[in-house]
Amino acid sequence: MSEKTYYKTNTILKVEDVSLNLGGNQILRDVNVEVKDIWRNNGQTQGQIVGFLGPSGVGKTKFFEILAGLIKPTTGAVRINTTLDPVVVGNVGVVQQNYPLFQHRTVWGNLEVAAEKNIKDAAERKNRINEMLERCNLQNHYNYYPAQLSGGQKQRVAIAQQLLCTDRFLLLDEPFSGLDINMIDEISEMIVEISNRHQENTVIIVSHDIVSTAAIADTLWVMGRERDAQNKIIPGAKIRYNYDLCEMGLAWQSDIKKQPEFTNLINEIRDSFASL
Repeated sequence: MSEKTYYKTNTILKVEDVSLNLGGNQILRDVNVEVKDIWRNNGQTQGQIVGFLGPSGVGKTKFFEILAGLIKPTTGAVRINTTLDPVVVGNVGVVQQNYPLFQHRTVWGNLEVAAEKNIKDAAERKNRINEMLERCNLQNHYNYYPAQLSGGQKQRVAIAQQLLCTDRFLLLDEPFSGLDINMIDEISEMIVEISNRHQENTVIIVSHDIVSTAAIADTLWVMGRERDAQNKIIPGAKIRYNYDLCEMGLAWQSDIKKQPEFTNLINEIRDSFASL
C-alpha cells in the first residue's frame, strides 16, 4: 500500500451532541461531527473544504445557522479553532444565497463597511480591500454598484466581505445556484484558493449541487433522518454519512469528475437521498 500523501492533526471544528427542538418539533437529533486540520506531505498549504448535503427540508439550514452561531441548539455545542472555543456570532463568515449587499454602495463601499469591523487603521483597511479586490478578480469593478454586477461577481463581493471581517471559517449557502458551467468552475477555483490561503482555513458548502461540491471537497457530510424497524421516520436529522474523500483517494484532483470512482460515489449519494 502506498504511503499517504497527507495526515490529519488537531481538531479545529467539533459538533458535540447537537439537537434542536422548535415548537415541539425535533429538527436535529444527536449531531456529532468534527473537522481536523489536514497537512499535505508535499509542503503545500492545505485548508479544509466540507460539502454539506441532504434532501430539501431535512434541517440543513438550521444546522447551518447553529454552525454560524446564529441560533443556539437545544442541547450540545459547536466548538471551533484549535482551542475548541464555543462558536459565537462573528467567528464564522456566512455567505447567503441571495448575496445581501448594500445596493446604494459600490463594491468598494460594501467592502469598506465589512473591513471597518476589524480593521481600525485607515491605511491598513485600504490595503486589505485592494488585496481582496485583486484576489477576487474585482479590481476593475471597485466602483460598480451591485445592480451592475453579474451573479458571480455579486457572490465574489459577498465572499470578500466575509473574508475581511472573519477569520478561518466560512459557510457558503448554495454557492453554485443559478450559475453557468464556466462560472461554477470559476467559483470552485476561488473556494479552493480561499481554503488554501491558511492551514486552518475551513470552508463549509451547503449545496444541492452534489457533483460540483464533491469535486472540490475533502469531506462530505450527508444529513438525513433514520427510520425505525417499521420503516417510520424517527424525528430529528443527523449526519447519516460522513465521507472522507482524502481516505478514498478522491480529493485534490482537477480531473476528478472524469474518474469512475467519483461517478460511483455521486450515484451512491443520490440513491441514498430516497431514504433520508
